Amino acid sequence: MVEPLKSSTTYEEEIKQPRPVPDHDEDLPSEQRRSLRDRRTGFFRAHPHAKWIIALVALLLIAAGIFVWHYYSVRESTDDAQIDGHIDPISSRVSGTVLKVYYDDNQQVKAGDLLVELDPKDYQVALERAKADLANAEANAAAAKVGVPLTTTTSSSQLAAADAGVNAASREVESARARVQEAQANSTKAADDLKRMEQLVQKDEISRQQYDASVAAATASKATLEAARAAVATAEGRAAQARAQADAAHTVPEQIKVMRAKSEAAAAEVERDRAALSQAELNLQYTKVTAPVDGILSKRSVEPGQVVQAGQPLFAVVNLDDIWVTANFKETQLKSMHVGQQVDIGVDAYGKDYKGTVESIGGATGARFSLLPPENATGNYVKVVQRIPVRIRINKGQDPNHTLRPGMSVVPTVFVK
Repeated sequence: MVEPLKSSTTYEEEIKQPRPVPDHDEDLPSEQRRSLRDRRTGFFRAHPHAKWIIALVALLLIAAGIFVWHYYSVRESTDDAQIDGHIDPISSRVSGTVLKVYYDDNQQVKAGDLLVELDPKDYQVALERAKADLANAEANAAAAKVGVPLTTTTSSSQLAAADAGVNAASREVESARARVQEAQANSTKAADDLKRMEQLVQKDEISRQQYDASVAAATASKATLEAARAAVATAEGRAAQARAQADAAHTVPEQIKVMRAKSEAAAAEVERDRAALSQAELNLQYTKVTAPVDGILSKRSVEPGQVVQAGQPLFAVVNLDDIWVTANFKETQLKSMHVGQQVDIGVDAYGKDYKGTVESIGGATGARFSLLPPENATGNYVKVVQRIPVRIRINKGQDPNHTLRPGMSVVPTVFVK
């Protein structure tokens, strides 16, 4: 028997009434199953393209998911990055009073431009004094150099003369000793003759005159012997003096060495004074402080009339021709990262992207270079993802106006695949 259709009001009320939800459609009565099936198919009858739209949306969601997964699987990005560059401090290399300051902060300079000028008067005086000291040392060196051959020649002559004097004195001693022997022989003969004369005179065999002549001859021979002995002593004294002079003359090589040492010392004095002159010239040049590189000046700390000391900072110059990006990537992002990979660099200040290349990867994490590195030997270790600095070189020609500045925040994206 077919049941009559319910009115729409009764149907809506029936729907609004709470009913227990069965686990499966098969658990419902046949009438309710039919009603539920009609409601399901009724939507798709009223909207025949809904199935295709739902399928298309599902495909688009799947494609978008695949695209997002592929996009992020080949890229590694971080917002912990900034532009870095060389900041060269400029300081005075000598002390002095500032006469002029030619540049101010944020001005562009070229390498070699004069920035600060110090009073050069003291260094000019020091330079003139160094020149005078050098001239004096050169004169002393020239005199010492001439003295070496002169001393060599004179000392060699003295040595030869001393050796000749020793030989002559030796021969004189030998001659004197020979005369002593001769006088000794004559004295002995005269003494013997005198003894015989005494015997003869006592016998009156010879005259008194002959005896007196023998006495005189013996006395003369004895005097001659004493004189010969004195001559030997004199000759030996001269020989000793000659030997002493020869010994003194034999120090000629040492004297020559001394003269050569003095000459070398004088030459060393010349080199020292020449170095002092060079230093004085440099100090005079250092009174003009110039820019070491091209860049923009900052941190001016000098005024005219100020007395500055050697090493005191005066300016800092930022070299904008040599800048790079330091990106602190997590250690988990470095698995596929290596030198040479391409990088997109987004600059927060300008909303513009630049191209770059991975130049190097840091040798340690940033925590290792901190003032107080973490100590994990206490037993309270907590594993924290560390960051390692990666240097990214910005490709040339992208910043002709030098708008990028060290310290700017950037977001680099490295294409790891």
